[in-house]
Amino acid sequence: MVEIELDGQKVAVPPGSMVMHAAEKAGTYIPHFCYHKKLSIAANCRMCLVDVEKAPKPMPACATPVTQGMIVRTKSDKAIKAQQSVMEFLLINHPLDCPICDQGGECQLQDLAVGYGGSGSRYEEEKRVVFHKDVGPLISMEEMSRCIHCTRCVRFGQEIAGVMELGMSHRGEHAEIEAFVGNTVDSELSGNMIDLCPVGALTSKPFRYSARTWELSRRKSVSPHDGTGANLIVQVKNHKVMRVVPFENDAINECWIADRDRFSYEAVNSEDRLTAPMLKQGGEWKTVDWQTALEYVANGLKELKTEHGAGAIGLLASPHSTLEELALAGALVRGLGSENIDSRLRQADFGNAAAAGSARWLGMPIAALSSLQRVLVVGSSLRKDHPLFAQRIRQAVRKGAQVNVVSDQMQDWAMPIANAVTVDSNLWVAALAGIAAAVAAETGVQTPIAGEINDTTRAVARSLLDGEQKAILLGNAAAHHEKASSLLSLANWIAQQTGAKVGYLIEAANTVGAQLVRAVPGQGGLHAGQMLGGALKATLLLNTEPAFDSAVGAQGLRSCGGMVVTLSPFKANMDVSDVLLPIAPFTETSGSFVNAEGRLQSFHAVVRPLGDTRPAWKVLRVLGNLLGLSGFDADSSQAVLASVLPGVASGDVVAAARLSNADAGVGPAAADLGPVQSQPCVASIYQLDSLVRRATSLQLTSDARTGRTVVEGASA
Repeated sequence: MVEIELDGQKVAVPPGSMVMHAAEKAGTYIPHFCYHKKLSIAANCRMCLVDVEKAPKPMPACATPVTQGMIVRTKSDKAIKAQQSVMEFLLINHPLDCPICDQGGECQLQDLAVGYGGSGSRYEEEKRVVFHKDVGPLISMEEMSRCIHCTRCVRFGQEIAGVMELGMSHRGEHAEIEAFVGNTVDSELSGNMIDLCPVGALTSKPFRYSARTWELSRRKSVSPHDGTGANLIVQVKNHKVMRVVPFENDAINECWIADRDRFSYEAVNSEDRLTAPMLKQGGEWKTVDWQTALEYVANGLKELKTEHGAGAIGLLASPHSTLEELALAGALVRGLGSENIDSRLRQADFGNAAAAGSARWLGMPIAALSSLQRVLVVGSSLRKDHPLFAQRIRQAVRKGAQVNVVSDQMQDWAMPIANAVTVDSNLWVAALAGIAAAVAAETGVQTPIAGEINDTTRAVARSLLDGEQKAILLGNAAAHHEKASSLLSLANWIAQQTGAKVGYLIEAANTVGAQLVRAVPGQGGLHAGQMLGGALKATLLLNTEPAFDSAVGAQGLRSCGGMVVTLSPFKANMDVSDVLLPIAPFTETSGSFVNAEGRLQSFHAVVRPLGDTRPAWKVLRVLGNLLGLSGFDADSSQAVLASVLPGVASGDVVAAARLSNADAGVGPAAADLGPVQSQPCVASIYQLDSLVRRATSLQLTSDARTGRTVVEGASA
């Protein structure tokens, strides 16, 4: 450790640290604009100038390395005058438009100008004007005259998003931040530039001019989209969600969120919201009260059970539903005597399941992705499927990690790829068999299965046998593959020989939680594929639209016979449904998700339910009571959670014994190398769930225009 004196206080920091790091450790604030703890050091704003003893002039705290015995003063006359001079220069060309600026009230320049700015300016010439730029539907660059050239947005693109979409052209007062690679900013993480901008140059286009920051209430929540479980701050005005920003949690999402976490809130305010129960009578939809709708459903289920047996009743649930909703959905179906419940809507190999009450998972803490040295990713559009996981692996690559890929097409992951096995998805099992054979040849062990060794599989094997921190990660396409069991068996064998960990990247916010609370069929129950094949007389659809969310697409929706009940925040499945019950999205209900690493995260409603919308757990509880079932007496979502995951508090990782990626009774020798009948069903980035599909701004992005959901017999 290196010890320095900072404002008379002794501070010890690791060698290589900067004065800014020592100040952070000591709790001393040094004004700054360009410095950010997650980005490289640029030292171009000069706001952090400090007085270093024996230095001939003030030095930038963010770029001055500490030395043993260094004496630093951050509040001496020399330091203060230097900081005031820098502020005067920064304000020379800055427009005086704080009253109309969206950043007003949360602007670093505004705050520091109060402490370090003068009462007037000595600059009398005309201020420069920078022409506005259109970079897409998410980020507004309408007021680039406000830019102070801190380059945070440029460095974020290079270092975190992996794509330098913005850069600085020209010099001096002619310098401008511009988009060079294309006309728009298309990164799936681009919205973080809005948070990073210390002034009002980059602002949120959907939020623009809709509210002032001091009018907003701030409430914590959790993202309902992918398996990251990103922590959010939802900002609310007049019981309406106005904006979503990240809540910092280094163990999960650090200080970043994906664009679908940030902008999907538009859907909860959309015109497509269902605000009252509806019944279809004579082919026309009629609005009814809750009592009428629930009694209709309960009576219908009783009649169908009497006439066709409990086995004719089934429930399909979205893995984006809360733990409490999924638990009560399972209890409802099982209370009727049926085991027909499933949340694995896009899966094809239903034999690939963990033991009852256990779950497939990431196989390691999310934070560990940043320190991997060797990675093999199988069947994933990593950058688009899991933007925050990709960001962590990108940081590992910057530190020397090697990424190997088995995929059906080589996509731009915004990171260097060491080796890529690019083959059609029906050859993925053969590709892994080839890697396994290459590992066996390199280590001298007996190969578990006949696999073809070539230069690429040999290179992948050698990569995995090198390094210490290693992982084999199975993506959404691998999880939904027709031979997912074979892929897992071979991945486990390769991992055993190379010392790697095996994990699933996890598609949805509650994929792990759904398995833990048994939102999967029990003994003798029908899985999602069978239920959507027309085997039911009564189908309950919880927060899902089979036309978009299932492997069989619109065909499966048409196969739902008899009575179809849709529980959704939106007007969904109207062509086939008999009843629509309006349930609350994540912003209007309390609940819990279990993310990819098995961490339970609970959240509360941030706004009151819209219209006659009700939380789904309450709807299911009342429906259970009307059916005369036991176990439906919980008076809060917390009580439901305590009954299904006892002893696990919010923020805790569930017991390791309940998280398993072990083979489902299939060894690598039994891996099936034969042809497959269908392509894996994978949702594109902005088709993942009902919220992102209805977020207007997200649907205007280039990813939404070019993305598609791959399903057999249909596409979306």
